Amino acid sequence: MSISIVLIPAAVAAATWVAGRGQRREMDGRTVIGVSTRMRDVDLLTGALTDTGAVVTSQTDDALVAQWSNVSARFHRDPAVAGGAWQVDFLGEGTTEESVAEVVTAIDTAYGLRVQQAVLTRLRERAPLAGMSIASESVDDNDTVTVVLDLAAGA
Repeated sequence: MSISIVLIPAAVAAATWVAGRGQRREMDGRTVIGVSTRMRDVDLLTGALTDTGAVVTSQTDDALVAQWSNVSARFHRDPAVAGGAWQVDFLGEGTTEESVAEVVTAIDTAYGLRVQQAVLTRLRERAPLAGMSIASESVDDNDTVTVVLDLAAGA
């Protein structure tokens, strides 16, 4: 018996950002745009930020600071929000909702790919323990991974 598993990176990371903290100005006049994200894994998030060209200048379990050439982002966990959600303030000269949306899209895509790779790694490690073997694995042009598992006889 074979089982097919399809991992779509966009679906893995879908709906991870929530707008709503709005736009404000700091005392020095820079625009700050706040959003929230439900991305939970700090290591996957840090890797995704690096994948987008950011330099992560500070990282703890509850705070991250990432810097691109024209914008920075301060990530911090909000203890009032269940599930470890991150609050994110994007700031920089010329920061607009459109420029933040571009950065958010890039982070979302990179995070989805990182989650997909983590799931694949766990699947490869755990399949033999569950009496399965990977019969085939393929990746299409959209980075969708299809894995076919064979169930061992008697499992």
